[in-house]
Amino acid sequence: MNRTEVAALLAYAVRLDLRLTPESQADADERLDQWYELLADVPPTAPHPDGRDWNAALVVKHHIASSPYRIQPSDISRPWHTFKADTIGRHTDPVPPVNPDDAKAYRAALAGTRHAVATGQAAPAVWRELTGGSTREERDEFAAARLAAIGSRAGGTYVPRDVAEKLTPWRRTRAQRERLAAAGKPDPLNVPCPWEPCRAAAGKPCQQGSKRRTDRADPHPARVSAATVQHHAQGAAA
Repeated sequence: MNRTEVAALLAYAVRLDLRLTPESQADADERLDQWYELLADVPPTAPHPDGRDWNAALVVKHHIASSPYRIQPSDISRPWHTFKADTIGRHTDPVPPVNPDDAKAYRAALAGTRHAVATGQAAPAVWRELTGGSTREERDEFAAARLAAIGSRAGGTYVPRDVAEKLTPWRRTRAQRERLAAAGKPDPLNVPCPWEPCRAAAGKPCQQGSKRRTDRADPHPARVSAATVQHHAQGAAA
């Protein structure tokens, strides 16, 4: 902040806390000198990639509202340096718009960008390919789009929805279970089959045949009933 900005911030603090009112013009000038010396490298506002932007006036307001002690310039500079360290830690150097063969100009461009971030003149740059954007809203939208494209998890591997649809003829059991889950209906394979000759474990298809056992296309009626009872019980508990 320049001297005028520091004077405005100090006047704001005095307006919120009359205990800070100077007794004379000499006291006011001395306090302004002190505040300016400690806050010259603190900007009045600065952007943050998560939307938690820096605002020196809000820091003053928060301190006066929450602390019984009179505000000191260090109560503003300390939070700023914490904020600055966080933003610099999130910064990823973008490729400067200069010829990389010109080493001096390239380094100067990088230094200029870093200085702008460190002084609050620019938000830290992040790679959209890695995070989906520089704000929380952009990253949330990016993550939702990626999860929608990835689809569901099957056997430890995420399968995109369009691929899952094409595989339906070869994975009828899983496709049916996914349809039941999407519709909020009971899934018989969530419970073991209670029919004595079958006794298929949860997640496994019902069996048929006494000597050479094979998978049944449909679960036994007793298993359907058991799954329905469990489904309704879980719904009532929720």
